Amino acid sequence: MAGHNFLFVPGPSNVPNRILRAMAVPMEDHRSVKFPALTQEILAGLKRVFKTESAAPIVFPSSGTGCWEAALTNCLNPGDQILASRFGQFSHLWCDMGRRLGFDMNIIEVEWGEGAPVEGYRSALAADVQHQIKAVLVCQNETATGVTSDILAIRQVLEDLGHPALLFVDSVSALGSIDFRMDEWKVDICVAGSQKGLMLPAGMGITCVSQKALQAAQNSRHPRCYFDYLDMVKSNGTGYFPYTPSIPMLYGLREALVMLEEEGLENVFARHHYLAEGVRAAVTQGWKLSLCAKAPQWYSDSVSAIVVPAGFNAAEVIERAYRRYNLALGAGLSKVAGKVFRIGHLGDLNEVMLMGAIAGAEMAMLDCGIPVTPGSGVAAATQFWCTHEAPVGLGAGA
Repeated sequence: MAGHNFLFVPGPSNVPNRILRAMAVPMEDHRSVKFPALTQEILAGLKRVFKTESAAPIVFPSSGTGCWEAALTNCLNPGDQILASRFGQFSHLWCDMGRRLGFDMNIIEVEWGEGAPVEGYRSALAADVQHQIKAVLVCQNETATGVTSDILAIRQVLEDLGHPALLFVDSVSALGSIDFRMDEWKVDICVAGSQKGLMLPAGMGITCVSQKALQAAQNSRHPRCYFDYLDMVKSNGTGYFPYTPSIPMLYGLREALVMLEEEGLENVFARHHYLAEGVRAAVTQGWKLSLCAKAPQWYSDSVSAIVVPAGFNAAEVIERAYRRYNLALGAGLSKVAGKVFRIGHLGDLNEVMLMGAIAGAEMAMLDCGIPVTPGSGVAAATQFWCTHEAPVGLGAGA
């Protein structure tokens, strides 16, 4: 097929050429005397992205799912009670993992399209007068539904009640795209991955662990080995890893951190919001369709899940977009399978790149018989982007 593939799933995201070039390195001795300089540079850069002074960033050769498991097995004991909410496929999978690992999962069920239920957490934690709940799980950005939750509000509930539970946050599709504040929000563990806002290939689980969580790891009796925080922190302290790391991925991560700092994190967040607003204008004003997110307070700046009209199958739109227009759109998962398609708008991208996704999705919908007006999505996005000031970081001269 002529032309390149348009990748607009919500991860893996597009890898910038700068990062690809940085990864094109010969193999080297990861026990050499010069290797610690690379490790230390990366860990310092990650601390700035997580916005922490005291927590320890850790890089595992895994996906974010490995970091989910690390959070549970390092800081808790077998059978411990965990409080979580389920409002999308990825919050569901973390809950399912907890159950399969033998934890006592207390799950708050939420309608898909809404975010973390602050008052639901408050009620459950207030009732836990014996402090049997040892950890609270929250997805900052639910990738399946395009919903972002208020992590600070959950922390405030813990503070109001004086509850000592650890706060674990999944920021896989938010970190590097949507604001995250490890220290200010008193997050104990943040889970992320390489393939989204950090603009790398998949294969690197990136997490950050508070001193409180590291102390819990000292006391945990849960079996673990490969994902042991204490092994990693001890080895990283000397600039090395307890086992062989992916050297190309480390060089790519270093370059990604440089790129984020060059643009400035606040500018990165502003760019994502500006671009997401254009996509939302295309969906709601142009196509006259709805987002899976039920209200603006939940709208995600890294992914939009678009609900197709009743009687149509979103999976057909996704297949048509891929086979005819070489455009990869995100699929609906589990409860929203066939009901939504997703446009990922995170990482290295600008307005014109997103126009390709909007135009391709529009043509695929028309091919599938969905009655949208030709050109309406592109026109609405154009109207938004041309009447709002672009943030720093967009434009060749930025």
